[in-house]
Amino acid sequence: MGEIRQLSLEHEVREAFPVMNQLRTHLSEDLFYELFLQMQKEGYTLFANYHNEKIVALAGFAILTNFYDGKHVYLYDLITDSEERSKGYGEELLAFLESFAVQNNCNCVVLSSNVNRLDAHRFYEEKMHYEKPSYVFKKRF
Repeated sequence: MGEIRQLSLEHEVREAFPVMNQLRTHLSEDLFYELFLQMQKEGYTLFANYHNEKIVALAGFAILTNFYDGKHVYLYDLITDSEERSKGYGEELLAFLESFAVQNNCNCVVLSSNVNRLDAHRFYEEKMHYEKPSYVFKKRF
């Protein structure tokens, strides 16, 4: 299938922007890179799945620890390029992250997904066998 690589150099991260922007539509490329740099300082890691030297899927995460999940991978972003969906690239990238979590002594992979993203929910629950144990609440300021 694809080749999974960590992105950290500026040109690599900026190359990922058109795919990330399909999920995070409010971001400009410059804001995306600026936030990436700050998030990277806080433990954020970005991996890309490449097919024929083109980014087809992205996953951004951090290893965190809390009282209810212990040490875990928190998946902030998982997106497959709209032209490359249903080809197994997202599944391959998520399986890679699950292995990464195990190799790093994590108990689980955790994520939240917008309530409107029903196709994503089916993917996580039916295809990848994730459970839905809670709701996420947010209050903006």
